[in-house]
Amino acid sequence: MHELPVIRLRPKSRPQAIRHGFPWVFADEVVLDRRTRALDPGGFAVLEDAERRALALVTVNPESKIVARVMDGDPAACIDEAWIAGRLSRALALRERLYDVPFYRLIHAEADGLPGLVIDRFGDTAVIQPNAAWTDAMADRIAEALIAVTKVETVILNGQGRARGLEGLAERMEVLRGTAPEAPISVTMNGATYLADLMGGQKTGLFFDQRPNHAFAQRLATGVEMLDVFSHVGGFGLAALAAGADRATCVDGSAPALQLAVGGARAMGAADRLETVQADAFKAMEQMAADGRKFGLVVCDPPAFAPSKQALDAGLRAYERVAKLAAPLVAPGGYLVLCSCSHAADLTQFRNVSARGIGRGGRRGVLIHTGQAGPDHPTLPQLAETGYLKSLFFRLDG
Repeated sequence: MHELPVIRLRPKSRPQAIRHGFPWVFADEVVLDRRTRALDPGGFAVLEDAERRALALVTVNPESKIVARVMDGDPAACIDEAWIAGRLSRALALRERLYDVPFYRLIHAEADGLPGLVIDRFGDTAVIQPNAAWTDAMADRIAEALIAVTKVETVILNGQGRARGLEGLAERMEVLRGTAPEAPISVTMNGATYLADLMGGQKTGLFFDQRPNHAFAQRLATGVEMLDVFSHVGGFGLAALAAGADRATCVDGSAPALQLAVGGARAMGAADRLETVQADAFKAMEQMAADGRKFGLVVCDPPAFAPSKQALDAGLRAYERVAKLAAPLVAPGGYLVLCSCSHAADLTQFRNVSARGIGRGGRRGVLIHTGQAGPDHPTLPQLAETGYLKSLFFRLDG
């Protein structure tokens, strides 16, 4: 292997953060001379501290604010198909211990030692999201290693989303190996049936991260009417029906997503207990309040309102408004579940604005449970962004 280029930390940077497991190096922390700026996005280099001591092997992208991501603590490591297969095998061993059937997040980026890479598995099909330059450049080799390790037959690349734009990567969507499924894939979780559109749906087609929170919500859903706002393909709503909810109402702005929710309910034999409302979620909640509707369980699982620090203030105001509008829809003694997938809003901030919104909605209550993503979405302790999901379960007074 030819000698790799070197990038060097500035004298006032903190190399101990890298030594202690922090996986990112920002552009203002390295010497960005003409040679470093000329490095190919997605290439590899040796990261050195200011005293020229090697710290790690990194992948570089001079076009990103995250100019380097740690690939391996061994500066002499070789990032090839065998190296990728090793990381995949380790991740697979964890998921096979956790789940009886192969439907889960297989790779959760930095937390699984593959920075910027997300892989969701749907039985014999896997969907990869290459959100860092190196993953885009090595997508075919990742697909080959994935097939060798997991024996999946189809690998779909879903190169869409905000993260790719931050890396300077163009959107792309293609089937790397195998054949694209002709129909949505049926996925069973917590006794509910979901339909995942792997080629046309949001993200990879289904959100596995809420699985444990669906399960907790099921304890509160038996024998009540429930409302699932920002429902996507019916995540909480279908889980509630599976647990014996009298009725579920799913609200979402996407007609295709709601059609998949209906398909899932039909597959469960529960279509007659599902109502769908295609509308702006805020307007729908306002109208339901005006109509005097009440539900024993209300769940709001919106998109990321605060995807960055720059959007934090506006995002927190949006989360507060969600809580304010949702709280009056909860029947006396009922339950309100508020979720955030914004990594820029930490748990304390989200909990505070949620409580304030509930109060502004004229209600009081207690927090009975705080949920996070399932164990197939492991958290890297040094990187808060890997622990992005927060789900707050409140019991509201009369």
